Amino acid sequence: MSLKVLFLYPNYYGMNMLPPAIALLSAVLKQDNHDIRLFDTTYYSSDFGSNSDGTKVDRLNVIPFNNAGSYIPEMHKTSWKDDIKDLVESYQPDLIAMSCTEDMWELGLAIIEKVEDYIIKRQTHVLVGGVFATFAPEIAIRHRLINSVCVGEGENAIRTLCKRIESGESYNDVTNLWVKGKDGAVSKNPMSDPVDVNAMPMMDIDIFEEQRLYRPMAGRWYKMFPVETIRGCPYKCTFCNSPNQMEIYDAQTDESYFRKRRMDRVYDELKHFKERFGVEYNYFWADTFLAITEKEFDEFCEMYSDIKTPFWMQTRAETLTDYKVRKLAEVGLHRFSVGIEHGNEAFREKVLDRRWKNESIIEALKIPHRYGVQFTCNNIVGFPTETRELAMETIELNRHIQADSQNLNGFVPFHGTPLRKMAENLGLIDPDTITRCITEDAMLDMPQFTSKEISGLIKCFVLYVKFPKNRWKDIRKAEEDTPEGKKILEELKDEYREKYMPKKINGNSEEIPAAADLEYGLDLH
Repeated sequence: MSLKVLFLYPNYYGMNMLPPAIALLSAVLKQDNHDIRLFDTTYYSSDFGSNSDGTKVDRLNVIPFNNAGSYIPEMHKTSWKDDIKDLVESYQPDLIAMSCTEDMWELGLAIIEKVEDYIIKRQTHVLVGGVFATFAPEIAIRHRLINSVCVGEGENAIRTLCKRIESGESYNDVTNLWVKGKDGAVSKNPMSDPVDVNAMPMMDIDIFEEQRLYRPMAGRWYKMFPVETIRGCPYKCTFCNSPNQMEIYDAQTDESYFRKRRMDRVYDELKHFKERFGVEYNYFWADTFLAITEKEFDEFCEMYSDIKTPFWMQTRAETLTDYKVRKLAEVGLHRFSVGIEHGNEAFREKVLDRRWKNESIIEALKIPHRYGVQFTCNNIVGFPTETRELAMETIELNRHIQADSQNLNGFVPFHGTPLRKMAENLGLIDPDTITRCITEDAMLDMPQFTSKEISGLIKCFVLYVKFPKNRWKDIRKAEEDTPEGKKILEELKDEYREKYMPKKINGNSEEIPAAADLEYGLDLH
């Protein structure tokens, strides 16, 4: 006997590429002969959230990508509300498992509630996991239809849970799970050691619709594949939940959460998906791709020289050297994102726990263009205790960096981050408040820096970075949410597009350097 497992992936159009966590969990369960289906809302119209890619285009962070290429993704013409009910009734799953980020939580609950009658009638177990469940399990487990919450990695937990359900045994003691009993009592089970990332099967992408593999990059659509090289991050940025993930595992297990995959395993996966699925572009989703040793770096370059597919990475400015950028460019590095985050050195060190100097950042980011590598600078505004004057220093730093594109997103106080706790302690956010997407309006409303002021700065950020300072008076007016402000903003955006937005590279109208990158990271474990 095998179980029928239905994975749910709540997602908005333009947010996040194919989720590696679900692809890997599906592969793990298929090893035990379970039957897997997936319901993914990415290409459905939704009442929740916004079009992230569209928001970035509107803010001039990216050029509107065209539909050149071999594939054009299309929105579903049916309703997700009808389709999930039809799928559940026809498939009749034994387990419903949802992987979810915090900004997708409300959509995820709406999906589950749409099949409430089936869940209650069949007493179907509902499991939720992902970064939100890991860092806010006490919120996730409260929902009336959720039976268990996965805290941390799910590969071993979901495999064991399925075995227990299949055999009719109790699953109240499965490690990494919070399990709610019929009386409402919650068993908060301890965590098991992190999984061996080199023993995991290749991701199962057969469960995804074909168009889910496509994402825009540099102005065109690519058949893109997410690749894991590192799990965890050695850095301690306070706006990120990776440090807390590390701390949770350090406190409860004997192994470090920070692990690296062997390059031969990475190579086998890259080769397989390129040959079987025709992958055109690889997306390395490590928080800091270059958090590797010199030996590991050279192994990667030697390995990847046989792949030759263009790729994207995310890293920190302090990890860049002339040698590394040159070698990566030789084997296929197309573009990367780098976190600047804030322009004031003292604030960046004290509040964000990022300690590199501005001069060093500027010098390091002169390297990529020597080798034809494009890059995007990521910045954040609206941190607790920040002021407009401090935020303007972020603009000033970006003016000294010749990035191909840059963005400024409002600070999002995700559960599990040190700055979330700081915001709660300052009374800026309620502990139960669910956060929104990073491209939506600012969440914190502070006396010295209101959410309205923050949002105004966000929409005019690129204008401040690119236009000469004698135009800043006009840009300041464009921040205002008034008829006059909106009119000035549209005029400035038109001028920007004409003067500063590149049209093409080397005569290739399909590729543009100031083009759509993906969001910070992915939906992980």
